[in-house]
Amino acid sequence: MEHIRTPKVEQVRLLQRRAGQRKPLLGTLYLSATHTIFVENHPETRRETWVLHSMVSGLERPPGGPTGSQLVLRCKDFRVFHLLFPLERDCVEVHASLTRLSRPESYSELYCLSINPNTNQEEREKSWSLVLPSQDYQRMGLPNNLWVATAANSEYKMCDSYPAQLFVSRWASPAVLMGSSRFRSRGRLPVLSYFHQDTLAAVCRCSQPLSGFSGRSEEDEQMVTAVMKANPGSDFIYVVDTRPRLNAMANRAAGKGYESEDHYGNIKLHFSGIDNIHVMRSSQQRILDVGEQRTPSMSDFLLGLENSGWLKHIKAVLDAGVFIAKAIADEGVSVLVHCSDGWDRTAQACSVASVLLEPYYRTMKGLMVLIEKDWVSFGHKFSHRYGHLDGDPREVSPVLDQFLEVLWQLAQQFPCAFQFNERFLLDLRTLAYSCQDGTFLGNSEKERRSLRLQERSFSVWSRLWRDREKYWNPLYRAEQSQTQGVLRPNTTPYCFKMWKGLYSPAETPAPPAQTPVDFLSSVREGSQQLEQQLANQQEVAAGGPAPLGSRQATGSPDRGANQLPEGGGTQEED
Repeated sequence: MEHIRTPKVEQVRLLQRRAGQRKPLLGTLYLSATHTIFVENHPETRRETWVLHSMVSGLERPPGGPTGSQLVLRCKDFRVFHLLFPLERDCVEVHASLTRLSRPESYSELYCLSINPNTNQEEREKSWSLVLPSQDYQRMGLPNNLWVATAANSEYKMCDSYPAQLFVSRWASPAVLMGSSRFRSRGRLPVLSYFHQDTLAAVCRCSQPLSGFSGRSEEDEQMVTAVMKANPGSDFIYVVDTRPRLNAMANRAAGKGYESEDHYGNIKLHFSGIDNIHVMRSSQQRILDVGEQRTPSMSDFLLGLENSGWLKHIKAVLDAGVFIAKAIADEGVSVLVHCSDGWDRTAQACSVASVLLEPYYRTMKGLMVLIEKDWVSFGHKFSHRYGHLDGDPREVSPVLDQFLEVLWQLAQQFPCAFQFNERFLLDLRTLAYSCQDGTFLGNSEKERRSLRLQERSFSVWSRLWRDREKYWNPLYRAEQSQTQGVLRPNTTPYCFKMWKGLYSPAETPAPPAQTPVDFLSSVREGSQQLEQQLANQQEVAAGGPAPLGSRQATGSPDRGANQLPEGGGTQEED
């Protein structure tokens, strides 16, 4: 509370244009240790707007006018609040307070660590046991005669950004593990991410080798060979470097780079062309700038969307996952994936491939386990990438955003294949930024353990699982062929859409005010009506008499809840 100069300001006007609000609301602004709260003055509604300080991404003070001083709050979920203060002094003090409150200097200042978790110790402990990477490894049948657990990193001495539990090829000796770790950036040696039980092929992950222009490591070459040996059905592996080729070549000048096919004789190298975090940050900002236009024409909007390059980047991430999934499922060839340090683009590519390959990861619990394993435990730098603490803004980048958007794009092509709906993805993204729970704090498993987060906070997964009914996709059917098989999306550019639910929430229609069961029943009823209309038309086309009322039946179907969503229940054409 010591950072709050003015805890309460009256006669403040609030306008949120992106939410479709036309007229400003008059009310009182409150500042607490964790939230900015606006309470409307209207005696009947008294509507409240709460904004977590950790969700504030930026503050602006445009020039004042005769009606007062303005303060603009930009949030990490892309909401924008315009506040108009009658007195400039109040605006200045609120601006100074929010500048400090939205930029915490230590983890102890964050929302999830400001509560007392001992008020319900049993619930807290249960929340952390809901989703565990070890459960996923067991589900994949590990350990087995090909992949074994190693204790080499049990104290994080081999690689401080890797988890303590690692699975490696049975043919990799402890000396090979240590030698390979020394030859990889940040010590991130090749380890298992996903094992396909049908083809015995595996997705492994690592970081770039420290090869420079001519360097090599016998242990690292043996490590890659060991990965290949763990797949008895193939005599080579793919190495997927997710970076553009030119970027990878430039890293050679800094003593890093990529694997040489001359030194690693059992590999086939493939570059995916996913740009770095700085390009992605700039690209997302440009797409946000398009949404800031007051009255854009359609040509202005389309030009801005194209110039942002955002959908091109989303396509690149999906293409990388498609390549890996085809190698695993169709060719039965293992894949080793890396970028520079192996915690951004590598996490994206491995996760997308897993979702395409494995129906389990297309369920709510499965996606939770996947993110916990491939992102949280494998050292994706959540606190750096999503600005949890006051730090270098160049470290911030929408890496998880892109993965979630790929899932949304896939759900547009395969509406029956995912157990969860759009709201699940949106809330998951918000929780990654908001620091309401301890799961996404820190940049590695080692750091989270040193912070004792399991003793001081709750897991985000229990929050999402508790509300799972509102995240249920009513079109999901576990027994359908679309749900069970490997997803094979169409990745031509015209198949990618702008995610309006994230970037233009005011333009997204509200979901129907009914339960998923009722909604699904209405969809089935609409389908039966359409089937009856088709049968009537076929009977008429065959020369039979038009049934009574057929003229009405062949009219335009009602466009209410009974109409199937666009593309609903159908697979895309290849």
